[in-house]
Amino acid sequence: MAKKKNIKDMSVDELKSNLNELMDSLFNFKFQKALQQLEHPQKIRHVKKDIARVKTYLRKYELGKK
Repeated sequence: MAKKKNIKDMSVDELKSNLNELMDSLFNFKFQKALQQLEHPQKIRHVKKDIARVKTYLRKYELGKK
């Protein structure tokens, strides 16, 4: 789970690469859930929240806020 201060200190490029990694892991977790191989289903919830955090900071940078 990404911490707020870690995300806050990242650059836009780092946030975008982190977002891509999180999206890939979400896809993999959903795939594992469909195959009933996912041991901890709450991982999906945590990844979704991390994606929302990263998207929020990307939007702040887009609007010119920091």
